Amino acid sequence: MGSLREVNIKYDMPTASDAVKRVTYFIRNSRAQGYSAVKIIHGYGSTGKGGKIRVEVRRYLDGQKRRGFIRDYITGENFSIFDEATRSAFLTCDDLRRDSDLERANNGITIVVL
Repeated sequence: MGSLREVNIKYDMPTASDAVKRVTYFIRNSRAQGYSAVKIIHGYGSTGKGGKIRVEVRRYLDGQKRRGFIRDYITGENFSIFDEATRSAFLTCDDLRRDSDLERANNGITIVVL
């Protein structure tokens, strides 16, 4: 069973473009290192920039999923045992069952299933 990597892409409040570049890097790097999922901390927009980062990162991930580069992604607000995508991700990455954001409806994170 794979493991979870957590990355904070918003620590220095990058532009949305730079945030997407960081996500690209961490997805590729995490896959190469054998992780099965990546928890991206992007913020939820309380400062005005986090919201744009969140929107652009999720738009990017949607494209990556459509192209088959990632299996799926789960928004923090949907990261729940009642969500079908979350339950499916548990089969790939057991660490997700113990993540502190499970059931917290945290829209400042997104889980990427590799």
